[in-house]
Amino acid sequence: MNAISLFSCGGIGDLALTASGFNVLVANELLQDRACVFKANYPDVSMIIGDIREQKENILNELKKRLNGSKLDIVFATPPCQGMSKNGRGKLLNLLRQGLRPPIDDRNMLIIPAVDIFLKSGAHTLVMENVPEMQNTIIPHPDNSENIINIIDYISEKLGNKFIRFTQIIEFADYGVPQSRQRLISIFSSHEKIIRELAKFKTLLPAPTHSNNPTIFQNRWVSVRDIISNLPPLDAKTKNSAKCEEIPFHRVPLLDEEKYLWVQNTQPEKSAFDNQCINPECLYQGNPTHKATRNKDGINQASTQTPLYCIKCNHLLPRPWVKENGSYRLMKGYTSAYKRMGWDTPASTLTQNLSYACSDNKLHPEQNRVLSLYEAMLLHTINEYEFKWERSDKKKVSDKLIRELIGESIPPKGLEIIFKHLAKIISKD
Repeated sequence: MNAISLFSCGGIGDLALTASGFNVLVANELLQDRACVFKANYPDVSMIIGDIREQKENILNELKKRLNGSKLDIVFATPPCQGMSKNGRGKLLNLLRQGLRPPIDDRNMLIIPAVDIFLKSGAHTLVMENVPEMQNTIIPHPDNSENIINIIDYISEKLGNKFIRFTQIIEFADYGVPQSRQRLISIFSSHEKIIRELAKFKTLLPAPTHSNNPTIFQNRWVSVRDIISNLPPLDAKTKNSAKCEEIPFHRVPLLDEEKYLWVQNTQPEKSAFDNQCINPECLYQGNPTHKATRNKDGINQASTQTPLYCIKCNHLLPRPWVKENGSYRLMKGYTSAYKRMGWDTPASTLTQNLSYACSDNKLHPEQNRVLSLYEAMLLHTINEYEFKWERSDKKKVSDKLIRELIGESIPPKGLEIIFKHLAKIISKD
């Protein structure tokens, strides 16, 4: 079975396609650096680099050449999520208030050329992955910009009645991924067997294999402890302690003296904003903890009532602070900032900020550091596949690029289960 991949990034999601028996013929990625990683891993795939709106005809022409009279089965598309995600919408609202952004994120309009490519490709099935908020995202109607339309409704309208529509939010931890990552899976298909499958079972997804409340039919969620607890320890205080020479990518950025103090005093599954008094003459443990709240627009705002000084002895607490004019104030932040992961749950969603201590739930469960790149690869299930951190232009793959590729991709193990299920449906007698 043949497939093409749109918004391919570095090709981590495409590991699932190839492992499920699909032959990826053509791919498209906007950014050169990411495309170079893709080409190093998929030398036989025709990679079209550039904006999908400008490259649409080139993609279709290359596809026609590669098909050479055969048929295309699947178009796999993962459009940018920043204009749809909670974080993206929060930033958008703030920028809107400053008059810096239009009310409709232009990145959300990239779905239009993707649907056009699908229709002209002759493929019977479009598979899309994105953040759950995609199902509530609106765009100006391409045929009448004065009107707006839900992005999923637009796809259905554009494809017509020939195509069935299926959307479902899934938790990738339910498919054995050691990471909590909720995503919207959208499938549009004209394939007779897929249509019958949906009519009969009301779903196009396989049954979850794992659960937070396991049964005889499901295993428990795979935890952080299951995956990284046996790795050599690291510490972000010195260059020597922050890396392991024997394991590539098992290294972490150093923390400056202040951040190290905050992290060092952070308790299991707690945030540094909750740290208590370290004055040896006091050690009071009853200082109020940090509680962020959501405003009317749904944006998290830092509490203004979290003390930075011990309410009993007035000693500076090891909580994230900012120095201003010789004095200290509590850093603005959320309850999940400078927070340790739990050992016995899946990791929190890995983003491209995974190497920053202030990022959401990214501190190691007990060591004074963030996750290493190697640990991130394990928790993202990349290391279960043959994937090279190389570039086709022979340049070094930077740590920044690795973080981007992990943060903006899908754990391939979970996606593989979904694609194998689709392949099984298509191949049914």
